[in-house]
Amino acid sequence: MTFHCIDISDALPIMENNATIVDIRDLTSFHNSHITNAISLTNDNVQDFIDRAAKDQPVIVCCYHGNSSKGAAEYLASQGFKEVYSLNGGFSQWSAMFPEQCETGS
Repeated sequence: MTFHCIDISDALPIMENNATIVDIRDLTSFHNSHITNAISLTNDNVQDFIDRAAKDQPVIVCCYHGNSSKGAAEYLASQGFKEVYSLNGGFSQWSAMFPEQCETGS
């Protein structure tokens, strides 16, 4: 299994197709702002996510700038997720392009 790096414009149609968005930034950053409907994924809850999530649904991994998400995407792909993406530009680029599609709090 492998993952793919995708630009934000390519991520939009996947998100509209019931993709799960996971945000691997620290909890403080996540609570300050994150992509609407994103799930905070940490070392503490990653196994629970792997156990419960539908492996056939697309997963888009988001970090700060699109670097750390590659390793997380690779890991999720190795755990049996069939369609995994790393978001190029990360949350910083997303929030600059689509501030209206960000939310605060959990």
